[in-house]
Amino acid sequence: MNRFETEALLNRSTLGIVMGGGAGTRLFPLTKDRAKPAVPLAGKYRLVDIPISNCINSGVRQVYVLTQYNSASLNRHISRAYKFDLFSSGFVEILAAQQTPDGEAWYQGTADAVRQNLRYFTQGKYKYFLILSGDQLYRMDFRKVLEKHIEHNADITIATIPVDGEKAKSFGIMQTDATGRIHNFVEKPQKAEELKALTMPIETMRDLGIAEDQPHYEASMGIYVFNREVLIKALDNNLADFGRDIIPAAIKSSRVQSYPFQGYWEDIGTIRSFFDANLDLCSVIPSYDFFDSQAPIFTHARFLPATKINGGSIRHALLSDGCILSEAVIQNSILGVRTVVDEGTTIRDCIIMGADFYAGAVNSPTDRPAPGIGKNCQIERSIIDKNVSIGENVVITPRGKPENYDHPEGLYHIRDGIVVIPKDAVIPSGMWI
Repeated sequence: MNRFETEALLNRSTLGIVMGGGAGTRLFPLTKDRAKPAVPLAGKYRLVDIPISNCINSGVRQVYVLTQYNSASLNRHISRAYKFDLFSSGFVEILAAQQTPDGEAWYQGTADAVRQNLRYFTQGKYKYFLILSGDQLYRMDFRKVLEKHIEHNADITIATIPVDGEKAKSFGIMQTDATGRIHNFVEKPQKAEELKALTMPIETMRDLGIAEDQPHYEASMGIYVFNREVLIKALDNNLADFGRDIIPAAIKSSRVQSYPFQGYWEDIGTIRSFFDANLDLCSVIPSYDFFDSQAPIFTHARFLPATKINGGSIRHALLSDGCILSEAVIQNSILGVRTVVDEGTTIRDCIIMGADFYAGAVNSPTDRPAPGIGKNCQIERSIIDKNVSIGENVVITPRGKPENYDHPEGLYHIRDGIVVIPKDAVIPSGMWI
């Protein structure tokens, strides 16, 4: 099959399904008022922009996003960001959990979420269903995945990534043969004898350029391609989750193939992984490249003015649109849209998510200070969520504090040694956190 035929299948015969995830408790408090895929990323994006952009760049123009928790901001973002022209059949739409004559329960897992919406998915004449996670940072060409899927006459293809023995204990691990067919799946194997049986075949290691003297394993990325009839059959039960339930059962009755992926991939499921993945973008050569013009990451266009810098010092930072910085010191940090930082303030190793409005904007709150960071503040190793107002002479640092802590009044939280200031918080002048 040539590239033109593959792109035609992706464009007309493949449906993208992005899993919105559950309550996102491991990302609390960033998920206190928003769905996990709606969490801001890299200053100006949202997590959900990654899988949707991968779909669009690969020719998959028909995408559903499944949500149930705190989905208002996610709905708003998708409706503003993804609009296709009248002459295209493309769409990106939200499918929220709902009560129907067939059931009143919320999604019980990834498989149950797809099952509850299967009647919508099968209305179209789709041959393939591409199921993706909404909280991962990676860039993948799904044309290559579909090519391998068709080449091996697979019923299901699972994207995998090589991991070492220690990381394997946190993933679902595939046991494959030299052709890439999966014969066994173990969720988070802990025992040495289990891991030994799951080691990647030598032929696969050679193809991927992995040293043969190091044991490696194929970990599931939570990215699946299903043939239409295979998906319908696989969901004809009450099993709740793809990784834990559906895939192990399908391996016994269907041809399930591995698609080994080589490239940057990060599951952004915790505050620490979110923090590290974002700050890595400030590196001179980051692991993930947002500057790839061949496969751009799309998001909501806000039409903000250019960032204004009234003096100061900036090293290894990402500055989003519409910021105003006055004689501030910014080091190894990300500043989101409309971030305002006043003079004398130092921000080091931080993620500042910015604001939805400027001071004095129409319909902006009048009962609280405007978003921004005041004079002479010292902030380090922190995540400052959107619309936070920080007064003057404030210190925010995790030094001398426990790794995990919740302020009694919810003013701040500490996760994995990182201070998180929740959305819309007001930090008074002179406060030391």
